[in-house]
Amino acid sequence: MLRQQFKQEELPMEQLQQLGLADWNVLHIDDDDLAALLAGRRTDMLRLENLEQQGLRIPALDAKLSLRRNENGGVELLAHPIYKFAEAPEYLTDTEIESLEKGDTLNLVKTITGDDGNKREVLVEFDKETNEFVTVETGKINPPEEINGIPLTPQQKKDYRKGREVETQDGTTIQYSAKDKRAIRADRLALIASVLSDGGVSYLLFKGLNALFNKEQHQEPGRNFHKAVEKMSQSELKQAVRGVMPENDAEEDISETISR
Repeated sequence: MLRQQFKQEELPMEQLQQLGLADWNVLHIDDDDLAALLAGRRTDMLRLENLEQQGLRIPALDAKLSLRRNENGGVELLAHPIYKFAEAPEYLTDTEIESLEKGDTLNLVKTITGDDGNKREVLVEFDKETNEFVTVETGKINPPEEINGIPLTPQQKKDYRKGREVETQDGTTIQYSAKDKRAIRADRLALIASVLSDGGVSYLLFKGLNALFNKEQHQEPGRNFHKAVEKMSQSELKQAVRGVMPENDAEEDISETISR
């Protein structure tokens, strides 16, 4: 799920301006991509302009973006272009690399030893759009507390962190994805998720979710979706909608959701 790691005022506006993605303090990226950036995730593919690298000027380049915090505590912008050759992590075998690149395997969980000598568990996926391996520590994956008002069990949360499919009691199946900017895929177009945040529990209303990999997606929401909407207060529903979609679409979507 999307747990915010950066504040909007920390965005490196000068870098964004240089790439044609901002004018002064006005951003030219959509709210979904902004939410992904602030959550420490990657955006969709964006058109970057006027790049300069090693003395060369590149008029335009398609790439995904992400943020990272440097050693001084500042926030830097990272670009993930389409790589000619995929550089695989050294802890993957040739068989695992080939399986991920071909799409025969969706993801892999590996236990590795970090530079500090401590062991940690990582989830590895392959992003075909950028020809790049994407890794995330499973301990940093934030599973939802509830889907459509139905609590996830400890085992379901564990499965979610490991990139496995998780089916809830109302027939909705979800799965974490390291390369999806929303961090979650589902067999439904819409769902309501609750997640733990610094301020308590936050609600997120997802609509137009990406499908599970190589599986059919149902148009209708899970059986408990509308019950979950009815239980939410107006303020909670507004919070849920605004958490995942552009502000100017929020009021219209609230009315549409309530009327269904």
